[in-house]
Amino acid sequence: MSGPIAPYLAVGLSTVVRSITSRAQIAHNLDVVEEAMHAAVSVVGINMPVKLIALAEGALTGFADEILDIPHVTAARDLFIDIPGPETGRLAALARHYDTYIVAQCKARWPEILPDRFFNTLFVISPAGEIVHRAAKNHVWCRERSCTPHDVYDRWVELFGDGIDAFYPVLRTDDIGNIGTICCSDGEYPEAVRALALQGAEVVYRPSEAVPMTQAGPDPGGTWLLQNRAHAHFNSLYMVCPNAGPVYPTPDSRHPYDIAGGNAHVVDFHGAVLGHTVSGYNSFVSGIIDIEALRQFRTMNLNSNWLKDLRTEVFRRMYDDPIHPANLWLTDEPVRHAEADEIYRANIRRLVERGAYTPPAHAFPGARYIAPPDPGPTG
Repeated sequence: MSGPIAPYLAVGLSTVVRSITSRAQIAHNLDVVEEAMHAAVSVVGINMPVKLIALAEGALTGFADEILDIPHVTAARDLFIDIPGPETGRLAALARHYDTYIVAQCKARWPEILPDRFFNTLFVISPAGEIVHRAAKNHVWCRERSCTPHDVYDRWVELFGDGIDAFYPVLRTDDIGNIGTICCSDGEYPEAVRALALQGAEVVYRPSEAVPMTQAGPDPGGTWLLQNRAHAHFNSLYMVCPNAGPVYPTPDSRHPYDIAGGNAHVVDFHGAVLGHTVSGYNSFVSGIIDIEALRQFRTMNLNSNWLKDLRTEVFRRMYDDPIHPANLWLTDEPVRHAEADEIYRANIRRLVERGAYTPPAHAFPGARYIAPPDPGPTG
């Protein structure tokens, strides 16, 4: 058993990003990330050691593949990275320089799984500059065409098994605790962070959500902050959540657009906000992570320590019937937006048919959430 872990600072960076249309353009975004890292550590590192630096989603590549609906195979071949590769090498040099872990997201190839596919990948670089953790985003926004493990389920299981650790792995360390990683849309599902918590995760990295589209009333952070505070509270863990900064939609765009709404934050294991910044324009957020306090709470507290009395048998049958089809892109190329829309509409019809969703009384003409009536026998 390792010795006690001293409290440390976790820092989340929100940086202005240029969406790339060639891999070479990633270097510009890495320049901005490096400057942000120097600035953030110089400010807060004088108070307490910075042991974890987290980048926002899109910090390396932006979102041109989604905005421009670039065919998946084209993006895989021409835009995105290998892990390890030159881009992770630059981050590794920074991890060694600052003696810190760096956790980041980037769309990346994973050729040992399948060629001509890219995955929205979460990875951790150790203070020694080594890649010590890699995971893939499991749930994607309807306009994101990244491949997910579920989209190539049979191949994924063949390589990694079908345990929950194959889809939501946890990095165990002796100096910053146990780290889990999810990304954006994954955090829309309570099951994602619960899966990490059940495997011992103590700090969960969740970069980014487009808050302007999901703003809940006048509260800063909207559902983005609401979700992450709930994840932390229900699972007794820390959440480190840098949001994407303003994005230039293409490399030639004249102005950046704030697509995510800022409001980066760090949340403690009670769901309390430790650090919060409103702006996402080249800014940073920080919070103190106290792993020993968390471990004491988890092993001694009988109230608001919810995981200890979860009645797992009650929920087992809830997922017997699938909703989203598996193996969609095992042999076929991932489709573009218009065709992908129909996949999601079919999921809605499936929920209507099983009674989970009730159609509204006044359906608009051409509504596609109800299957067309059976015409009956013909001829």
